[in-house]
Amino acid sequence: MTREGLVRIGVLLWLAIVYTALWGEVTVANVLAGLAIGALVMLALPLPRVPIHGRVHPLSLLELTAVSGYYALESSLQIAWFAVRPAGAPVSGVLRVRLEIRSDLVLVLCADLLNLIPGTMVLELDRQSHTVWVHVLDVGSEAAVDKFYRTTRRLEQLLIRSFERPGEWHETSGPTTVSEEG
Repeated sequence: MTREGLVRIGVLLWLAIVYTALWGEVTVANVLAGLAIGALVMLALPLPRVPIHGRVHPLSLLELTAVSGYYALESSLQIAWFAVRPAGAPVSGVLRVRLEIRSDLVLVLCADLLNLIPGTMVLELDRQSHTVWVHVLDVGSEAAVDKFYRTTRRLEQLLIRSFERPGEWHETSGPTTVSEEG
């Protein structure tokens, strides 16, 4: 079994789980229908192949998950405070971050993590320069801006440690394309 085959099986199982969860009842019929519809979706709407290099490091991934959850909780409390405090709305703005992440897949994961943190939203992502423009709710002080950059750098380093350690990384020439036969 190749890595690509395992990924396809994982995607099919995930689609079947989502289908079954949407019906709210685990039955043989729902699971089989989820597998059939998942296979149909995968055949009718194939995703482009994304080059994957290196491997997943579970301990670093666990730390990434914990830190991301902490940042999301901390930001949620900050947003709640902004909603109930007697002062006006915070000063918001767009900040640019150039990332050291090399993989397109990990770059998208970073953007997803930034979007999950309340008060931030990725507006643009440049693959060539690995630059992200992020709308940040609170940029009213130098400390708030520095905190955003520290948070982003910490997430970036955890993503690199989890998915693309330097000794395991091999650069590709560009995105691969799917042939009509494949």
